Amino acid sequence: MSFAMKVEATSLAGAYRIVPQVHSDTRGEFWRSFCQRNLARNGLEFEVCQSNVSVNPQRHTLRGFHYQRAPSHEEKILTLMTGAVHLVIVDIRPDSPTFLAHEAFRFEAGDRSSFLVPHGCATGFLTLTRDTTVHYQMSDYYQPEHYTGFHYNDPSIGVVWPIEPEVVSERDQGFLPLDVSSL
Repeated sequence: MSFAMKVEATSLAGAYRIVPQVHSDTRGEFWRSFCQRNLARNGLEFEVCQSNVSVNPQRHTLRGFHYQRAPSHEEKILTLMTGAVHLVIVDIRPDSPTFLAHEAFRFEAGDRSSFLVPHGCATGFLTLTRDTTVHYQMSDYYQPEHYTGFHYNDPSIGVVWPIEPEVVSERDQGFLPLDVSSL
């Protein structure tokens, strides 16, 4: 039985959708959410050092935009365990060919895919259903002194959310627009 994973490039340099091969039988289904060897066969290196889980009981909860500044080289693989989200990845790497571009994805637990977000990109998501759970595999440890973000409605980024967020933390609400000079 093969547990291959298809790695699909997105429009953002270094960001990928990972689609597992799902095996189903009378017991249910089985699929691999991460395989370092499979990623390496696709020219990607990713080493997990930390896993995080975001549980969101309310629909239209917004989290983001978050990232870690250098010297952190935090990459992440996001896998949706339950629910659905509108996921947005923003490239904030000044030397990237897709600098300040963003791409949005409707991300549902039923599609079983994951997203690999390269270091230097920020992520944000809006839950589209109740009881949405996102699993994060991280390539670097959380470093509060390097952790930051920018406002989810920053006009210079121009993200169009499918619906107005109803639940936003004070921290996320208090983020300022992205200061490009600080990158």
